[in-house]
Amino acid sequence: MLIEKLRARAWDPGLRFDRAEVPLIWIEEHFGNEGLEQVRGRIISSSSSGKVTLDAQAQEVAGYFEAAPRGPLFPPITQQEVDAAEGIIGRTLPELLRRIYTEVGNGGFGPDAGIASLTAGQRARGHLADWPSSVRMHERNRTAGLPTSWLYLVPGGCTMEWYVSLLAADNSVLLFDADGWEPTWGEDPHDGLRHATASLRQWLWTWAEGGDVWAQALGSGRRLLSRRVANDETELLA
Repeated sequence: MLIEKLRARAWDPGLRFDRAEVPLIWIEEHFGNEGLEQVRGRIISSSSSGKVTLDAQAQEVAGYFEAAPRGPLFPPITQQEVDAAEGIIGRTLPELLRRIYTEVGNGGFGPDAGIASLTAGQRARGHLADWPSSVRMHERNRTAGLPTSWLYLVPGGCTMEWYVSLLAADNSVLLFDADGWEPTWGEDPHDGLRHATASLRQWLWTWAEGGDVWAQALGSGRRLLSRRVANDETELLA
C-alpha cells in the first residue's frame, strides 16, 4: 500500500514535491480576479518567468496539473544497480528503500527538494546540474567524518540534511545540522542531530498522505539527544 501511495504522488508532477510552480496568468484565467487575490496570500515565492510557488496541495496546483502526463521524474533503476550501489556504500539498504528505487523512481520526489537519486548522473529537464546522488554524498560524508551507517536522503535547506540510519532498528530518519557540531570542541556528528523519526516507513507515510515531515520534526517539542552506542549508532533519550 505504501509503495502504491508513493508512486501515485511521485508520478504526479504537481504533487511529487512539497511545493509546485503555477503560472500566475493561468490562475487569473481559471479563477478570475477574485481567485487571484485569494491566492496572493498563499504564494511561497515567485519568479521572473511569471510563475508562483504554492503548496502542492493547493487547488490551483491540482487544476494546473490535472491533464499533465504521469510518470517518474527519474525512472526506477534495476536490482543490479542497487546491488552495485550497496557495494560502494558498504552496507545493505533497507528493503523499503530498495523497493522505492526499483519500483517508484530513482529519487526526484519527496519532502523538501526531493529524495536523492541512488546512482549518479540524473538531471532534471531544464536544470544545469545533476540531481544529488546518495552514493556520491556518502563518499563526501565519509571524508567529513560522518558515520558510514547514515545514508543521505534529502537536502533540508541551509545546513539541514535528512539521513536514514542503515543500522538502527526500523531505520530511523535523522534530521542533521551540518553546521551543528564542532570537532575542535570535542564534538562529533551526533551533536548535530536535531530530530529523529522512529522509522523510514513512518516518515514516508507522513509524506505520502500529504503530511509535512518538518511539522512533525518541529512539533516534537524537544531536541534529539544522542550518545554513541554499538555499531556507530545513536540512542534517543527522552
